[in-house]
Amino acid sequence: MPIFKIHHVTRYEYDRLVKESVNDIRIYPYLCPEQEVLHHELLITGNPELYLFQDYWGNKTGLFNLLPTHRELVIESKLVVRTTGGSQLQINFHSGFDALQLDTGNNLRLLELADPDFIKSKEAVDEIIQHIHQEGQSVAATVERCGEYIFKYFKYVKGITTNETTVDELLVHRSGVCQDFAHLMLQVLRTLKIPSRYVSGYICPNKNGMRGEGATHAWIEAWIPHYGWAGIDPTNNVWVTNTHVKLAVGRNFSDCSPIKGTFKGPALQKLSVYVSVGYEDGRSFEEVTDVGIPLDSHAAELVALDFAAAQQ
Repeated sequence: MPIFKIHHVTRYEYDRLVKESVNDIRIYPYLCPEQEVLHHELLITGNPELYLFQDYWGNKTGLFNLLPTHRELVIESKLVVRTTGGSQLQINFHSGFDALQLDTGNNLRLLELADPDFIKSKEAVDEIIQHIHQEGQSVAATVERCGEYIFKYFKYVKGITTNETTVDELLVHRSGVCQDFAHLMLQVLRTLKIPSRYVSGYICPNKNGMRGEGATHAWIEAWIPHYGWAGIDPTNNVWVTNTHVKLAVGRNFSDCSPIKGTFKGPALQKLSVYVSVGYEDGRSFEEVTDVGIPLDSHAAELVALDFAAAQQ
């Protein structure tokens, strides 16, 4: 059962004073049997009072206001977490789609997560389904083949997509990062009526070559009959075991965005995200991402932004 020390710093710098910043954050470890929080410290500029609640998807969420004028907002998370799942999974590869229908029949939450979004490139998704799904194949085998297909036929390239990139756009240029691959996999599996949800968190593989190490990461969880939620990471073509730390789940990235907020005052801002992962053997991995978010200086005084860099 490995232990990880994760340091996550989100910094916003403004070119002029802003005020009345209102934010909600989802950077708390998700409460589940697969991970145990040993320590979590959260530091925020101005030390505002935090209102904590559980959102619709079961994520621990914090809400705070920073009312005085400020030129910088820093949100720092220091986390020590133990992943309690094993390195091997016992996923049910026998249950088929008939069993899945029995699970989802009267479960409104699963039905909601089995409904695909409307996209223009439905034919491209149907083509993927033809490659990954066969009559009589188990649900788990279909999920696994979907992750394998995305890993094989889509390139992992940083910096060419944003957190607003659509599945339609990804299907055209066929390159992106973990967030894009997760959204595509959700669309494919939901078209097959497999309940699936987006997951945000960290990947901590201790320099074994996995993509996305050290940064905020994204993958998906699919509902497997007679098993439950099973995480799978299409960016790395692996089932999720004890090297992934989960922060939030939802229908898509928007439900899991680490930080969202609004503030008053037109300003140019700079966003930087620092993440480091420390391992029990003394090794560590760190990454800094700088994201420019220019705002029109003639914009309305009330500015609302999603304060989150695209997950890698």
